[in-house]
Amino acid sequence: MMTKIIMSVSVALLISMALIIVCTVISKKSILDREKMSPFECGFDPKSSSRMPFSIQFFLIAVLFLIFDIEIVIILPMIITLKTSSLTTWFATIAVFILILLIGLYHEWNNGVLEWAN
Repeated sequence: MMTKIIMSVSVALLISMALIIVCTVISKKSILDREKMSPFECGFDPKSSSRMPFSIQFFLIAVLFLIFDIEIVIILPMIITLKTSSLTTWFATIAVFILILLIGLYHEWNNGVLEWAN
């Protein structure tokens, strides 16, 4: 039993170290090619950024979606625990959890994070 655990840990460490080494080798090549990766306009400095600006509003909406998506994953197993726990304890737990979600949603709405256009 102990040898299986030691073997699993050593294989995991070996794979991790191999990935770290491969990533450092690849990143050194990209650091050396940084001049080649810069924008070039007929020998002149570029007049504008070569990259499109990223919308921070879109990022905030995506983070909120992820948070609520993870909370749904937390709520779903609570349905299974309904059979094994007392109804009042289960209802109180669900009510507190949903109340925290609603307070968070109200806070985000109040701060204007959910308003897409200003």
